[in-house]
Amino acid sequence: MTSAVAAGAASSDPKTAPIQARIDREIEDLRATLPDPEQLSAAERRGIIARYSAVLEGNFIYWMTGAYIAAGSDAARAKIMDNLREEVRDSHPGMLRRFAIAANAVPDADDAQVVYQNLTNVRLFIGRLSPVPIVVTMAFFEGFIQRFMPYLADLASRQGSSEMEYTDVHGVCDVTHTQELFRALDAEMALERPMADQDTYEGVELLRTLIQNIVINN
Repeated sequence: MTSAVAAGAASSDPKTAPIQARIDREIEDLRATLPDPEQLSAAERRGIIARYSAVLEGNFIYWMTGAYIAAGSDAARAKIMDNLREEVRDSHPGMLRRFAIAANAVPDADDAQVVYQNLTNVRLFIGRLSPVPIVVTMAFFEGFIQRFMPYLADLASRQGSSEMEYTDVHGVCDVTHTQELFRALDAEMALERPMADQDTYEGVELLRTLIQNIVINN
């Protein structure tokens, strides 16, 4: 699904439309910074997969649980719970671990250390339980992940892996997850006063920095 189609598929509510447009731009800008897989060494490819796994395997459900706890509307909680239920029911962390193992990219202590500070910043942000910024952040992340999956699969394939369940599943399901999070955002914005962009997109900036840390290792 192209970015234009992904953006158009979500809610067209006038309150969330500008946020969707900005998130779409943020995702495309971030994708443009991804290094060419053909120019990466095996160690660099392995590092990206390992750092991604170090962040996602043990944190995504935590982040989404924070969104659930923070949400003030029944509508938002229902949509977030659907996402959590799928993550747990289908053992998405297990899918990711198999993906990393097959690509010889199981994260080690060095991989965890590289992302530690930026990951901590995201955790602390989630811990503040501010509903609108958290849902905006998770919508950004789901949208990015959906478009990142072909790149991640390419890296794994170049590592000799054929275990693509994780990337196949998330390349499809995260389209729906993104749409549902924008609907959750609509419900949460109905309960909140408008806030400054700096507050609304704080988590997006923190998560973008973490993703760049994963990909570029700096």
